[in-house]
Amino acid sequence: MRRIIRAVDLYSRQLISQTGLSGPQLTCLRALAQRGPMQTYQLADAVHLSAATVCGILNRLEQRGLVARARQSDDRRRVLVSLTEAGEDTVENAPPAMHDKFLLKLRALPPREQQAMQETLAAIVHMMAASELDAAPLLEPGEAVTSGPDDPS
Repeated sequence: MRRIIRAVDLYSRQLISQTGLSGPQLTCLRALAQRGPMQTYQLADAVHLSAATVCGILNRLEQRGLVARARQSDDRRRVLVSLTEAGEDTVENAPPAMHDKFLLKLRALPPREQQAMQETLAAIVHMMAASELDAAPLLEPGEAVTSGPDDPS
């Protein structure tokens, strides 16, 4: 467990030093790159974070010129968030997400081993009483077996 936590910590530090962005900031940029302009609550749903958290992230990304917010002309109450050119460049040049590397290696395993890993990790989550935590998965159960190698998950 300590090695996993350490690997995540080191990757986060490397990401910040290379891009100046945190993992959640880059995740929001990638979601906008994949799905196009959207409202804050839609982005929050897409990245499995609260709207308040995403709002803070967007404030920092907007200050850096990576995203722009614009009111829709047909309904001035609706604000769309989109990537700027600098945001697009940042996403293109950013290192792959840690879970992307893991997903590639996971998909290379036979389905039986994938299932065994899923069951073991579910047991660990239960033992750690972490099943009550609000941490939506980046990888959905069964995704490694059913998704193709071109899937951007």
